[in-house]
Amino acid sequence: MAPRVDPVQSNAELPARTNVVVIGGGIIGTSTAFFLARKGVPVVLCEKGHIAGEQSSRNWGWCRKMGRDPREIPLAVEALRLWEQMNELTEAETGYRRCGIMYLCKTKDELARREAWLDQVGRPYQLDTKMLSGAEASQMMPGLSGEWEGALYTASDGRGEPQKAAPAIAEAARRHGAVVMQQCAVRGIETQGGRVTAVVTEKGRIACDNVVLAGGAWSRLFCGNFGLRLPQLKVMSSVMRTEKLDGGPETSCSGAGFGLRKRLDGGYNVASWNANVVDIVPDTFRFFMDFLPSLRMQWSNLRLRIGKKFIEDWQVPRHWALDATSPFEQVRTLDPEPDQSILNQGRERITAAFPVFRDMKIAERWGGMIDVTPDAVPVISGVDTLPGFFIATGFTGHGFGIGPGAGRLMAELVMGETPVVDPTPFRLSRFTDGSRPQPSPLT
Repeated sequence: MAPRVDPVQSNAELPARTNVVVIGGGIIGTSTAFFLARKGVPVVLCEKGHIAGEQSSRNWGWCRKMGRDPREIPLAVEALRLWEQMNELTEAETGYRRCGIMYLCKTKDELARREAWLDQVGRPYQLDTKMLSGAEASQMMPGLSGEWEGALYTASDGRGEPQKAAPAIAEAARRHGAVVMQQCAVRGIETQGGRVTAVVTEKGRIACDNVVLAGGAWSRLFCGNFGLRLPQLKVMSSVMRTEKLDGGPETSCSGAGFGLRKRLDGGYNVASWNANVVDIVPDTFRFFMDFLPSLRMQWSNLRLRIGKKFIEDWQVPRHWALDATSPFEQVRTLDPEPDQSILNQGRERITAAFPVFRDMKIAERWGGMIDVTPDAVPVISGVDTLPGFFIATGFTGHGFGIGPGAGRLMAELVMGETPVVDPTPFRLSRFTDGSRPQPSPLT
């Protein structure tokens, strides 16, 4: 079951020309279009389905600096600064509220790992993150049950509403002059003289100077059609939404196999902390060596599965003509079945930690496909071999929280402006220049 997303109005006509075409209507694509439109840059946002139809509406809704890879911290700080203003900037309800986020620690080893992150990342960046004792954590989280060694806590982190945020940003982009086209898949790009000159959509051609690919889990397939190698795999996350529940925590938290976030409607998003499914597909073998270091580090948190998904992916065309129907038109929205065993585990663990959840009534369950890179850090980058083509993808489950910052950074890169943060850690070329990028051992 797909979560219900706020509707967005599309423009009636496809422009013949624009400056920038943004491919993908998730939190990254809408944020990029928004910040470009605010600068007065002509931009067209093309979405093959509907705005926020995939992972941008299916994530937990956390907006955090805490626990981030150190390479992401400057961007996360900027994103949280923007989140604080997003309701005002968009003139709409994005659901953002500063609520604090807490990582509850059940064991001394887990507590030591969180403290290592604070010492090596949080304090050097002067974040307001702090360690709490078990007693302090219990005092801050009314209704918390059981024995806890302590917690890592950041008061300035917050939460947003994934079903509202990207739609609100897309509508704001329209008010600033952006053209928003839904049910409009981009089949590919045209080039001349070694640089981008146009995109071809199912509704026609748009001449342009720049293209931003913010296609989430579809980005690798799009790039592969014209021979660009983008190491990216998909991880399936499962989430459930409760009906209104009184007496639960205001602070978002995770611990001992669960994660939660209070919603504006008084219910909660609930999931199992770090229990995700990885389907073994042909790309698993194509990118095996790229992802081997991260598999070794994250093995205990992943459930590898082989089945019909392998055959389904094998049958997806890897190359297609621009005058032919593309895979993006054949599957408008990735809507995987959630893993019920993972959700059952999350329900059991959250009930043990917060007995008030014994009375929760599940309103919806859904699955979402997370786009991941070998080092769990996104690509926000121009493509050196193809001037005018930019990629913003591979956010590895962090995209919603850092979305506004990523959108601002991408807009600045496209326009050749001084970037708000150093984009070097997010360059695409790190996968080919001998850097051998790996996930941070601290996260």
